[in-house]
Amino acid sequence: MSVKRRTFLQGAAGAIGLAMAQGALSKIVYAQGAAGTLRVAIAKPAGNLDPQSHYAIWAIQDLMFEPLVKYGKGGQIEPCLATDWKIEDGGKTLHLTLREGVTFQDGTKFDAAACKWNLERWMGIDQFSWMNCSKHFQSLEVIDDYHITVHFKEPVLALMQELSYTRPTRFLSPKSVDADGKFKEPVGTGPWVQISADDTQSVFEHYDGYWGDKPTYERLEAKVIPDPRSRVGGFWIAPLTPEEAQQLEAAGFNVVVDPGNVTLVMAFNPDRAETLKDPQVRKAVSIGIDRAAISKVLYHGYAKPAGNMFSAALPYAGKQFDAPVRDAAAASALLEQSGWTGSPIRSKKGKPLTLELVVSPDAVPGSRVIAEVIQSEMKEIGIDLVIRSVDHASKHTDMLEQKYDLGFFLTYGAPYDPFGSLVALCLSTFKNDVEGKLVTDPVNLDPLINAATASTGDQIQPTIQKVYDWLRDNDAIAPLVYVPSIWAHSKRVQGFTSPVTEYDMPYENIVLAE
Repeated sequence: MSVKRRTFLQGAAGAIGLAMAQGALSKIVYAQGAAGTLRVAIAKPAGNLDPQSHYAIWAIQDLMFEPLVKYGKGGQIEPCLATDWKIEDGGKTLHLTLREGVTFQDGTKFDAAACKWNLERWMGIDQFSWMNCSKHFQSLEVIDDYHITVHFKEPVLALMQELSYTRPTRFLSPKSVDADGKFKEPVGTGPWVQISADDTQSVFEHYDGYWGDKPTYERLEAKVIPDPRSRVGGFWIAPLTPEEAQQLEAAGFNVVVDPGNVTLVMAFNPDRAETLKDPQVRKAVSIGIDRAAISKVLYHGYAKPAGNMFSAALPYAGKQFDAPVRDAAAASALLEQSGWTGSPIRSKKGKPLTLELVVSPDAVPGSRVIAEVIQSEMKEIGIDLVIRSVDHASKHTDMLEQKYDLGFFLTYGAPYDPFGSLVALCLSTFKNDVEGKLVTDPVNLDPLINAATASTGDQIQPTIQKVYDWLRDNDAIAPLVYVPSIWAHSKRVQGFTSPVTEYDMPYENIVLAE
């Protein structure tokens, strides 16, 4: 997949296409290994670990490379290689104070010169224009050994959030490239050093010179294991079905369920289905869906029914509402008011109320099961719902070409949201050539999104709330469930906690029992 397929914004960055691909390819489980060794199962070799490339497993890069700042719980930005920062000039100037006493794993000093060298590898480069801080980059100046100032041509939305991404923002030793600047070997400032790598595994030992808290175990092995029941983890890094989790739990593994920060949303396509231009029909479909049943059938109760596009786990998620409770009588009444009458399938002016739902179990795991639940529920209120299953590639093509009446979308999750999904999936002027649009309205919705992405400080929350209010008032989308992250690990692994984002390796705080 080309880097251009990650292109993002006017407002924020994100890449559901690559995220989906990585979710399918890098699946993680904590399994019992030799003394002092944590074994992690992955579905394919780790790949090219250059932090400026887009093909390696995110979580493996996370072991070695660190950013200026980290994305913390609730979207709080926390210090990492930068200990302090200040944004001035209306968002166009960033002053950074760098952490002292940090070395790369080859002994090279991390200072302003190394920081400048890294930033200039991607800031202002077309390949990385999907990030605002690269697209709007103007200049960079070294003030002294531990202070840098970065200037931008325009204010950068969610600047510090962008600087927390796994790539391309993380730092590589200047000595780990050849004379032409091409990547040779993965050397960062992180707690893990790669000892060896081949098609069967990648092996790491902890870096004795690491500036932060060191792991309590000596060695980490990422082994290529294709069986999903042997590798488990979060939604993008390691999707695990509840059935697989139950099998692993029965086999003696500990299962950890995190609420997650990705939302499964149903899209309406009124451009193809004239029927869906009527907000009452959209509302009828939405309240005709039993979200609790979806959680029970597909997620064994692990998923929480969604009343918002984003869960409260994300910053600027807006006022939170309870998920709609299925009300078949109210849904039927709305359809009657809109002129759709008769049974068992309603009709209007001789036309039956038929809608097509396009699903791809490859792109959205379990979507066929969800579709069949919804199909049965729609029949009860007089809607003939036809399900068309397609493969992963066809799903993206159909969404791009709007060859669907109803379809499923997944929001991007932390650290990209809320701006990532709003811009890429809802702003009509932003070209999303990966999966198309969740909803667009150039006249009414675009101005609201543009205002939200241009706002700063105390104005962000009220302006972005207007976007959420419009989506809700017009029943423009139907959020279904907040998708959980399900992890499993052996009894030997103690102190495990789910990572803050789905792109991180949750190696911290782990202790291996004897």
